[in-house]
Amino acid sequence: MAVLIVDDEPNIRRSLKKYLSLEGIDAECAETGGDAVARLKKERFDAVLLDLKMPDMNGQAVLEWMGRAGVTAPVIMISAHGQIADAVNALKSGAKDYLVKPFDPADLLLKLRGVLEEKPACGDKPQSALVGATFLMRRLSEQIDKVAATDVTVLITGESGTGKEVAAREIHDRSRNREEPFTAVNIGGIHEGLMESELFGHEKGAFTGAVSRKAGLFELAGKGCLFLDEIGEMPPPLQVKLLRVLQERKIRPLGGTVDLPVRARIVSATNRDLEAMVREGRFREDLYYRINVFRITLPPLRERRDDIPVLADYLVRKLAGRVGRSAPVFTPEAAEKLRGYSYPGNIRELENTLERALIYSDGASIKPGDIDFHRLADERGPENSLESVEREAIRAALTRCQGNRTKAAAELGISRKTIQNKIKMYGLDSFLSP
Repeated sequence: MAVLIVDDEPNIRRSLKKYLSLEGIDAECAETGGDAVARLKKERFDAVLLDLKMPDMNGQAVLEWMGRAGVTAPVIMISAHGQIADAVNALKSGAKDYLVKPFDPADLLLKLRGVLEEKPACGDKPQSALVGATFLMRRLSEQIDKVAATDVTVLITGESGTGKEVAAREIHDRSRNREEPFTAVNIGGIHEGLMESELFGHEKGAFTGAVSRKAGLFELAGKGCLFLDEIGEMPPPLQVKLLRVLQERKIRPLGGTVDLPVRARIVSATNRDLEAMVREGRFREDLYYRINVFRITLPPLRERRDDIPVLADYLVRKLAGRVGRSAPVFTPEAAEKLRGYSYPGNIRELENTLERALIYSDGASIKPGDIDFHRLADERGPENSLESVEREAIRAALTRCQGNRTKAAAELGISRKTIQNKIKMYGLDSFLSP
């Protein structure tokens, strides 16, 4: 995978290039929009990270040139806080996503992988959260099909890591407005003082520093989908304003005197218990009923264990493809180990586990010993702690005995048959002598 980083700030270019290289992604840099155009004329890139504000040729101009020139690499725009409206506007010109400075590199990696795996149209291969054939997943797909054909407001609930944004994108991708923008905003990630301006926009002079009119995300979403993630984090004053938007399908920018129509479908998501929050007076009951017109609850991974082998196979092929290697196969023991774990972090945790397993594996297969769930100390059960200690003890004994299992077994005080079974269970064959 090759990525072009376009930013006029040297520190950003260097840090992004270093971070991506650690993730196995090749990155090249351009310090101006003109340099980027020159590189794109001669070279092919899988994705472009494009700064919005640059001195010679801004990101919007580069994006428009790419459209005219037929350069199809997906673009993620990088903007400062005050430029979010411009960044979202770039989505309408062909950008796939945007990031707001300063950002967590992990968020960049997530968005980068998202645009590279994005489906161009309805009916293509589903993304990871929708992989599976259990009754729960079939029912989820049927629900998405039904609601995608409408314009109703949707509430997606589920534990962290179950794929709520993926499900929201799936609703949009299966809708008749799939060509319109999909705009995701993390309510919990916006400072409360900026939230109203970001969502509803403001007029010039509405407050100190408002030097020009700024369109809000409701306006910029157009006829597409506005995804309000972590809706339970919305402060009470904004809950009142959101209720009005949903009731009247209109917004009024800060400092404005004219209402603007809201044409986008609103999809909200939360991992919190909104019903309990309503009872406790922390979430408005009338707003709850407005966002909960059609509800989709994503099942935790532990409730669809039969999907884990096929999901793991899908994810490991995807992960292996990112680093340009063939996907290993799972031994039956490894598949059973994956299936038996509870995954408090759900799909996100499974993917992280498989990424580590790829590093540990010998390349041809993934064995039980390659799978490390990396749970927090207070989440580890006694069996799993013992399992880790036992594996390390056998590995160390085999190393000291130069791979001779008979000597290692004698040193550990166990039978040769027992150590053979443990070596197989923990995937320690590579420590055996030829």
